[in-house]
Amino acid sequence: MARFGVLGPVGAEGPAGPAALTGARQRAVLGVLALHAGQVLPFTRLVDVLWGEDPPRTAVKTLHSHVARIRQALAASGLPDVLHTREPGYLLDASVEVDAHRFEELLAAGRRERRADKVRAALALWRGDAFADVPLTGWGEREVERLHGLRRAAVEELWEHAVRDGEHEAAVVELPRLLAEDPLNERLTRLHMLALHRCGRHTDALDSFQRLRERLADEFGVDPGPEVVELHTAILRRDTALDPAAASAPAQLPATVGHFTGRADVLAELDAADVPVVVVSGPAGMGKTSLAVEWAHRVAHRFPGGRLFLDLRGHDPERALTGAQALAHVLRALDVPEDRVPADEEERAALYRTLLHGRRCLVVLDDAGRAEDVLPLVPGGSSLLVVTSRRSLAALAARHAIHAVVLDSLTTEDSKALLLKVLGRGRVDAEPDATAELARLCGGMPLALRIAAAKLLGTPTRPVATLVAELRAARLDHLAVDGDSRTVETVLASACAPLDATSARLFRRSGIAPGPTFSTALAAALSDVDTTDLDRLTAAHLVTEVAPDRFRFHDLVGEYARKRLADDDEPEVAARLLDWYLFVAHAANELVNPDRDLVKPTLRFPPPAAPFAPDRHEALAFLEAERDNLLPVVRFARDRDPTAAWQLTYLLTSFAEATGHWHDRVELCRVAVEAAAGDPRAEAEMWRALGVAHFMTRRLDAAIEANHRALTAVRAAGDLAGEGHVHNNLANAHAELRRFDDAVAAHHRAVDCCTRAGSRLGTALSQRNLGHTHIRMGRPEAALAPLRSALAAFRELGNARLEAGTLDTLGEAHLALDDAEAALRDLGHALRLSRDIGDRWLEWEVLVDIGRAHLGRDHHGVPFFAQALEISREVDDRHGVATVLDLLGRAHLRAGDLAAAEDALTLAAAERSRVPDAFEEANLERDLGDLARRRDRPADARDHWDRAIRLYQRVGATAEAAEVRARA
Repeated sequence: MARFGVLGPVGAEGPAGPAALTGARQRAVLGVLALHAGQVLPFTRLVDVLWGEDPPRTAVKTLHSHVARIRQALAASGLPDVLHTREPGYLLDASVEVDAHRFEELLAAGRRERRADKVRAALALWRGDAFADVPLTGWGEREVERLHGLRRAAVEELWEHAVRDGEHEAAVVELPRLLAEDPLNERLTRLHMLALHRCGRHTDALDSFQRLRERLADEFGVDPGPEVVELHTAILRRDTALDPAAASAPAQLPATVGHFTGRADVLAELDAADVPVVVVSGPAGMGKTSLAVEWAHRVAHRFPGGRLFLDLRGHDPERALTGAQALAHVLRALDVPEDRVPADEEERAALYRTLLHGRRCLVVLDDAGRAEDVLPLVPGGSSLLVVTSRRSLAALAARHAIHAVVLDSLTTEDSKALLLKVLGRGRVDAEPDATAELARLCGGMPLALRIAAAKLLGTPTRPVATLVAELRAARLDHLAVDGDSRTVETVLASACAPLDATSARLFRRSGIAPGPTFSTALAAALSDVDTTDLDRLTAAHLVTEVAPDRFRFHDLVGEYARKRLADDDEPEVAARLLDWYLFVAHAANELVNPDRDLVKPTLRFPPPAAPFAPDRHEALAFLEAERDNLLPVVRFARDRDPTAAWQLTYLLTSFAEATGHWHDRVELCRVAVEAAAGDPRAEAEMWRALGVAHFMTRRLDAAIEANHRALTAVRAAGDLAGEGHVHNNLANAHAELRRFDDAVAAHHRAVDCCTRAGSRLGTALSQRNLGHTHIRMGRPEAALAPLRSALAAFRELGNARLEAGTLDTLGEAHLALDDAEAALRDLGHALRLSRDIGDRWLEWEVLVDIGRAHLGRDHHGVPFFAQALEISREVDDRHGVATVLDLLGRAHLRAGDLAAAEDALTLAAAERSRVPDAFEEANLERDLGDLARRRDRPADARDHWDRAIRLYQRVGATAEAAEVRARA
């Protein structure tokens, strides 16, 4: 075993005995490495420890010599492989045992578990002052100060235990010695005062307080803190709560739960709370009682007047205690004889407050059901009431200052940590993936995690993976332990028991929602009511409001709700769900793009009111809030009503076009293609939609393949206009791959098909895209006629989105023709239109083109590129991010800001590596070459330009390649 010590003289011991460390600096280096075992300490930090702010010129070389000698000494002690060189410094293995680490672990455990023996064991590790034989400088001094501060705190902790456990005589002897070293220590003074008082030395106790008050006033001009002042007041009044007989004060706190894990932030929040009432609420099974009891034990020493605990059984209306009954229980715990307990509730409350007056008591009321049953037990003075409840008990806040804590699921890491503590390292390490999956399936619910762990403990040879498989099949059925009636399902059933019939129906039916959240409007549609008030479910913590009018179930609670939905109700509720989503998507589509009119859904139930006003922006905002639900709903539909699945996907096209969530759209369309199988027209539309989604996410080969599948289906359906649309999409993909001849041919086929089919919209769209292809081919003059024809058609059709897109392309054409004034005019108009209709994707394109227009004229392109970058990050378009970063770098380069240019181009290169595009890569290499030339790095510039030329040649961009060749 490798043992290292810093709590005294620095030393190390291996299997062959102690290491012979001959110099103070060797011990200093080894000591700080031990203190940070498992971490790389840079050379600069070690130099600072040895020499401070004025190291010699040879400091690093000398450090290496010290480390070489340390390695020799460690090897001689049987530790040849524990000290490593790791750039930029040295590393001592984390496997070594360090007394300082063990000290901190024992001290933390002693505090957490309130065990004096662990604190005593922690202090026993000290063999003198930390780093006793080593002079440290710089940050090393602060490390020593920190360790000494922890030792002082441990000593105080030990005396806290001693005074609490009745060792008053010993405290009276020893505490003055400690106070002589630290006379302003309020904690030690408080303990000294209490010990003196309990030894009958009341005057001495008051004198101790007076000395502290005078010193604080003289040195800092402040008074002692409230705990010391309260104790002083109690001693003046000879408060009986301070007597050693306080051992007879009620101590009713139940034992803490085994292996309490996590909630460090909540415990810290409770420690800082300074109010008379704390309310811990949250869903059933989340560990409210465990948390309250854990914290109550941690702060029990602050309440010498007694610790009361009472289960109000509020989740069970038939067994719940009323306020009057609870008061009777508490009064008896405070030694009031049965025949002296008043019959009247108000008199009981008055007697309760009288008995607590002048005492510091902690009262824990577990499982409160109603605020009115808690109100009579709110104590006065310096006592504290802690309440746990499955309800929020908001009415308490109307009467008293409260600190409310709402418990939710444990984090993934805390869930894994709990399983590790219960199951042990060996079992978890044997099946790490299965254990992680078990934590996920338990949804962070402490009750579920403990039940799962208990099942495994009861069968030591059972693989974790076996339980995981059972939970995947039926979680609620298997989250139970034989012989224990408290299962996840019974606990959730008790949480639902107080609901009235309407709320219970709402709970069951809302559970069918397949997405992570659901709206008030959906809940109303599922329950077949005009409006739905979810306050009852929220107050009971059966659902959580995550945004205005938007709610979520905890994973297991949602599963319980679905299980309670009767089999004969499920088909109707599923149909209502799909009807509602079809209705909402259709209503939004009518506002966003009414020309997309292939689908007009037939609803099985009367349509409810739309959840948004008849406004395009409100419709898009609502669908944005629903975004994470859309794919789960389409999958839900595929398994129950395939027609609804592809129709819903079709109706959501306008949402994707306006917001740019094309990565989401790819998976939606894949599911819809499956659902449309067997219906040629639907199949063609979904393959075409998948092709567009692939195109917008730069999967161009996949886009061409999907459109060829669409072409086969659309011809089988005899849809000439649809065939024109597919040819148009194929042309766009070919153009992006710089197969311009194939693109132009496909555009002409698209125009021909749409014209013969009488589709003015399709014809104009194909003309617009043909014009764009001509611009990319370097023939902007040929683009003007089809673009102007398309613009007139879109204006006549009243299609603002395509009008804006065509204006943007016209702006590109004018820019290519060196008519910057006309370009900026059309682009400005396009930007206003795209913002008016809330089309973020189109806004991005226009901003990029305006920035490009400014690149050749002035340095004002940067703000437009910056706005475009924000949008592309918002819609998670990495191709867009890489493109705009390159343009930003180019703009900064032309403005002469080389540092900003290098930052932008470096980021662009990182993004472009994730989304390859040969032409854009060539542009980036060209710009990196320009930057290298400006940085006076000619060799780097030539390398970048050579790569740019090769990439341009690969995609047939001969003009661009020639331009770069001229630079090189």
